[in-house]
Amino acid sequence: MSAPLTDFTEKSTPHVLSLFRVVVGLLFACHGAASLFGVLGGAMGGNGSTVPTGTWPGWYAAVIQLVGGVLVALGLGTRVAALISSGSMAYAYFSVHAGGGLWPIQNGGELSALFCWAFLLIVFTGPGPWSLDRALFGEQRRARSATAETRREPTAA
Repeated sequence: MSAPLTDFTEKSTPHVLSLFRVVVGLLFACHGAASLFGVLGGAMGGNGSTVPTGTWPGWYAAVIQLVGGVLVALGLGTRVAALISSGSMAYAYFSVHAGGGLWPIQNGGELSALFCWAFLLIVFTGPGPWSLDRALFGEQRRARSATAETRREPTAA
């Protein structure tokens, strides 16, 4: 019984990772949209309030959330967008939350910690099969890597 389950999960892993990337990206983008435009409850659920334009670090974090989240959700420039997003959440955790206690549950930093680690995972797993990166550049990248592999083959001596 476990062999069919293992086969199914192994075949499904790239697709589930793509779905994970889309969900994480959309959730992150929602935070940015709320802070910048006052939608979805507004900044920090403040009845449609927004972060004042240009304020450090809130407005810049919101821009990273919106742009990074959309790019990650679409799978476009995924690894770079995820790395920047992960770093912004690490900064948020250590600059805003860490002073309030050792554990994220104590200092209110659960979302920052989860987003940080989720984006770091996406940096290493990549965009997956459901991505604009794959749709736009997939064949070119595969051709380049095949050419590079051919060059690396050892020659007979």
